[in-house]
Amino acid sequence: MEWPLTRGRLLALATSSLLQPACDPFETGFAPDEPAEYFKARNVEQASPPQTLQLMDYNVKFGGGRIDFFFDCHGDRVLMSREEVEHNMAGLAKKIRQVDPDVLFIEEVDVNSKRAAFVNELQYLLDHTRLNYAVYGSQWRADFVPSDGLGAVDSGNAILAKFPLHDAHRLALPLRTDLSGIERYFYLHRNLLVARLDDAALTEFAPGKELWLLGTHAEAYAKDGTKKRHIELFTERMKLLAKQGIVVGSGDMNALPPGTLKTSHFDDSACVGDYEADDYSAEGDWLEPLYERYQEAIPLADYEADNAPYLSHTTSKDGFWNRRLDYIFSTGTLTEGLVHQDKAHGGMETMPLSDHAPLSAVLSSPEAP
Repeated sequence: MEWPLTRGRLLALATSSLLQPACDPFETGFAPDEPAEYFKARNVEQASPPQTLQLMDYNVKFGGGRIDFFFDCHGDRVLMSREEVEHNMAGLAKKIRQVDPDVLFIEEVDVNSKRAAFVNELQYLLDHTRLNYAVYGSQWRADFVPSDGLGAVDSGNAILAKFPLHDAHRLALPLRTDLSGIERYFYLHRNLLVARLDDAALTEFAPGKELWLLGTHAEAYAKDGTKKRHIELFTERMKLLAKQGIVVGSGDMNALPPGTLKTSHFDDSACVGDYEADDYSAEGDWLEPLYERYQEAIPLADYEADNAPYLSHTTSKDGFWNRRLDYIFSTGTLTEGLVHQDKAHGGMETMPLSDHAPLSAVLSSPEAP
């Protein structure tokens, strides 16, 4: 999840003249369906077709590590220096190299943001891991955000892979309706990011079949049903892609699995009001359609038996992971699911790297209708 902007900060610094009909002065809007942006490592490392696919999902918190930002209500920082960003990105890249995924889904990656010292974090990961190709769909873009010195921002979701990606496009998700016009204009425009893995990657794994990838970062704070709708649209897109071949859908759903014991009053909650995400008690069945139709990296029975080893998010660097928001679903067989919480569970400390722990799984024995 990400703490965007408060009503007071925006209204104090923006005027209604920015929101005249058909006017987009800061270039914050997107088409309903548009091509994704393609990226490539500076030095492509040739990869051999694997017999199974190592998958990974990671919300990288815009390379912010564990700096206390005002977004999370734990501090007042807004901007980072280039040195800070590169230090944080080096830690993320080290973890990704350790897992060595064939496909990586990431959320909250900045490609051209003042807060990240204009470091292209997606390109950094391509150049410092064994991943060669990526597609990107922005979910928060503005030439200038008139609040707290944020300035320019371009942050979103990406899919990275060792093999080329094709047919990639960004599908817009509905905006929140419980915001004022000025807030909606500068608020996150969440999306579904779709891509197809190159056939050359499947010659040993699933010859003659297609593999479709679907990434997202669902709404976190809406009180109007927008989050539920985002999850429903993700589920519907999974069904459509499954008709074409094998599908892997992954991302930060900002929702808890069925069978979660603690659903409210988390000890790291610091935000209040419009951007408080502390009560999931009415959302217990929102992910059930996904679990009923697809395999997930962590079998639900394992999670229900003991939630603790699979929790993947906390807003406080001084605590420990206290809720699970991150998922990998597939029509194929997922094994070796692991939430990389720390050295004992994943071989490396991840708390310093992001406010989310990464998730991995192995895709094998694919099945496609």
